[in-house]
Amino acid sequence: MKKSLFTVVLALAAIGAGWFWWSGREARQAKDELVLYGNVDIRQISLAFDGSGRIADLRAEEGDRIKAGAVIGVLDTRTLELQARQAEAGVEAQRQTLLRLRNGSRPEELAEARAKLASAESNARRAEQELSRTTLLQESRTVSVQDVDLARNSAEVARAKVAELRATLRLAELGPRAEDVAAAEAQLAASQAQLALLRHQIELGTLRAPTDAVVRSRLREPGDMATPQQAVFALALTRPKWMRVYVGEPDLGKIRSGMEAEVFTDSQPHRPVKGTVGYISSVAEFTPKAVQTEELRTRLVYEVRVIVEDDADILRLGQPVTVHLQISPTP
Repeated sequence: MKKSLFTVVLALAAIGAGWFWWSGREARQAKDELVLYGNVDIRQISLAFDGSGRIADLRAEEGDRIKAGAVIGVLDTRTLELQARQAEAGVEAQRQTLLRLRNGSRPEELAEARAKLASAESNARRAEQELSRTTLLQESRTVSVQDVDLARNSAEVARAKVAELRATLRLAELGPRAEDVAAAEAQLAASQAQLALLRHQIELGTLRAPTDAVVRSRLREPGDMATPQQAVFALALTRPKWMRVYVGEPDLGKIRSGMEAEVFTDSQPHRPVKGTVGYISSVAEFTPKAVQTEELRTRLVYEVRVIVEDDADILRLGQPVTVHLQISPTP
């Protein structure tokens, strides 16, 4: 009987010692560990077309994971494409005009101008001869004054024609003026700029994902009119993920940027995600209503962001989390 009683007392003493040790351990851990509460932060992009027009096709659905650069939407750009073809033809015409001015007159054109000048000079000599003959005949009163005047006019016209063709040949030999070449170059540049603008507008009709993301919402459908002010998709960014948690002013001095952290979720409490403390706010605020803590909600807190690399994709955007920070080594 005494032996049984002794055994019971010994057992109770062992249990008490164990409870005392465990309580002390929990107290030491609580002292060495800081627990913060918050959510996986939602970072979102409202993605819209840079151009305006009717939506021809959308290639992503809600929940789809998309890669950076992937085409997820297309506008109807047929009108712009036709205008671009017209502008291409205009550019080619301006280019040929400039090429003609730079190359100057062809040898055949110079030869033609010289032949016309030679013919005009021959006509001028014949007109001069006719004028001389008519003048001599007038002295003998064989021809009338009117005949002399007609011959004189014909000779003057022939001389003017020679001067005109000689100037034309000179211009052909000199080539186009520098001002004409510069004007043609400017017109070509303007046509090329117009074509580049149309091509850019066509490119704006393609909507690409700016980064890896998850489609949260599809806000438009094919056939809708799109403008740069109207979002077509709402994209959620997933890398890197970070937690928005809050620390009270008494614990603010216990944390610093770069501290290691463990992020726990209610769905997988035994599978923490490793992270590090990043941003620590320098401005106090009231605890947000979305954060459930054991402290009074009216208490001033400071925002802290914990950055994680969630390769296993455990965390979901907006999910409540508990963050544990080791503020000193545990004995």
